[in-house]
Amino acid sequence: MLKRIHVDRLLVGMYIAEFCGSWMEHPFVRANFLLAKTNDLEKIRSSSIREVWIDSSRGLDVPASAPAVGPKQVESEVDASLKKLDAVAPVAARVSIEREMQRAAQIVDQAKQAVVAMFHEVRMGNVVDAAKAQGLVEDIAASVARNPAALISIARIKTADDYTYLHSVAVCALMIALARQLGLEQARISSAGLAGLLHDLGKAAVPQRILNKPGDLTDAEFAVIKGHPSKGYDMLRRVDGMDEIAMDVCLHHHEKIDGSGYPKGLKGDEISLMAKMGAVCDVYDAITSNRPYRKGWDPAEALRKMAEWTPGHFDSSVFAVFVKCIGIYPVGSLVSMKSGRLGVVTEQSDTVLTKPKVKLFFSTRSSMRIPAEIVDLSRAGTTDGIVAREDPVKWGFPDLNELWSGIEGLGRQAKR
Repeated sequence: MLKRIHVDRLLVGMYIAEFCGSWMEHPFVRANFLLAKTNDLEKIRSSSIREVWIDSSRGLDVPASAPAVGPKQVESEVDASLKKLDAVAPVAARVSIEREMQRAAQIVDQAKQAVVAMFHEVRMGNVVDAAKAQGLVEDIAASVARNPAALISIARIKTADDYTYLHSVAVCALMIALARQLGLEQARISSAGLAGLLHDLGKAAVPQRILNKPGDLTDAEFAVIKGHPSKGYDMLRRVDGMDEIAMDVCLHHHEKIDGSGYPKGLKGDEISLMAKMGAVCDVYDAITSNRPYRKGWDPAEALRKMAEWTPGHFDSSVFAVFVKCIGIYPVGSLVSMKSGRLGVVTEQSDTVLTKPKVKLFFSTRSSMRIPAEIVDLSRAGTTDGIVAREDPVKWGFPDLNELWSGIEGLGRQAKR
């Protein structure tokens, strides 16, 4: 039976059928699920959502005037309900982005070297070492579980020369984060990560002069580029026991919802969920990275552009979840504030997509640097807020990447 109740009457063990409000106002990817954790209940109550629909046939009912349901009864009913669900990713101890950033940078550097070696082996005619690839995915997944924004943001910073290799690392991390946000079971999250890591393996067969060409490609050169999904699929088919999801994403991550993609021209539901996820993750990292022929867009601008391309290019539902995963203003976005200051986004809010943590460092009124200050826009009583995203190229701050990452030299490294 469906009942509309105030969030103050919510209990752990109730089944939420629908939130009364926009999907952007609550911190969950799904609008219907069993409320099984106290911290999830606290997230709902601290959000701007005031009412929800519950389904008492699938969870606890609103208590009558009788005494409230006791903790042990709630726990037993929740446990019984959870047994009916697929096993999902284990909950990792979440750490702050500041704590994870240095560790993530080390993982990215090690992963890049491993991907370089993997591409070299493939170019020599050898098959991919599936065990090594899976081990790499596990290391990346562990960092994403601790704090997804850290590794995803670090991997976005690339030089044109190492783009192909770090792109594989970045898409691996994005696929893992997106799969977790979708609530997929652990085995599928692992497959998603492997698919992201291997999705561009076919580029090992593309000459470097084409991959790194600074100007426009000829029709013949573009045809070679368009052959990389099929080349990669053929390489993965040679690997004993290779994950079928990884092969599917490798072959179909350039398909588009309207059928204008390649290599098969699939459209709509002909494209698997994982391939739809791969398309979103691949494009986001590609357009936010510096390439031989253009400078990457900042993260917030990239999302704005991708929203314009949806749903012809991307599955609209998958893209909406992706936005929720990385935020409307992803880490690294330069923003202007009501207070007349500029800041760079350092971390997402757990409750409201439009209110991340921002490091304020510049006054537009005095046109001067100011002492850096981190403001959590989601905290009660905070009066400042984001007015708009800003173009980093217009302002030319040389240390923007250092500001959000806390890693000295990261901005200068990206220019080399």
